[in-house]
Amino acid sequence: MIRSYFPKCVAVVALLALSVGALDTFSAAVYEHTVILPNRTETPVSKEEGLLLMNKNIDVLEKAVKLAAKQGAHIIVTPEDGIYGWVFTRESIYPYLEDIPDPGVNWIPCREPWRFGNTPVQQRLSCLAKDNSIYVVANTGDMKPCNASDPQCPPDGHYQYNTDVVFDSGKLVARYHKGVESTPQKQSRCTTMTWKQRVVSCCYQTR
Repeated sequence: MIRSYFPKCVAVVALLALSVGALDTFSAAVYEHTVILPNRTETPVSKEEGLLLMNKNIDVLEKAVKLAAKQGAHIIVTPEDGIYGWVFTRESIYPYLEDIPDPGVNWIPCREPWRFGNTPVQQRLSCLAKDNSIYVVANTGDMKPCNASDPQCPPDGHYQYNTDVVFDSGKLVARYHKGVESTPQKQSRCTTMTWKQRVVSCCYQTR
């Protein structure tokens, strides 16, 4: 784990700008680990199998979050693909995705895990932030249902996004869609915030 001190309003990860109230500095932990990967397959696993793998990686992250908080970090940034890995097709990654709501809904998954459906990964990340009084930045997957009324809706009826989320005291405070569906000039659906307003900047990407 790398622990560093930065001046006020420094970017910790891409498009995440921080300033900590009246504090002149904040302490940030940046963590990497050897991700436990699924077996390489084009056949989707069950939701239960996917969650089992993700919980193994979150178990590893939990130790890092607790250590970072104990050492005085205000925020911990966890690895890209650190929850389920990267050996997927569009179809095989689906069991690992959750519907991540807009942060404006004022939601603490640790307290209301079923408010937005089955969201066990968001619940665990929320509880890690809440129980350790630390901001947790994590990379996971978001899915958004769509239908024929949307001319760019994929044939399988949902969008999929590589997504960064931020939890503060358990509350979902930011969601940033790092990528967009492979349709020309498709604006990513994300939320824009300042640190005080818990915002991650929006982007405009093509692929």
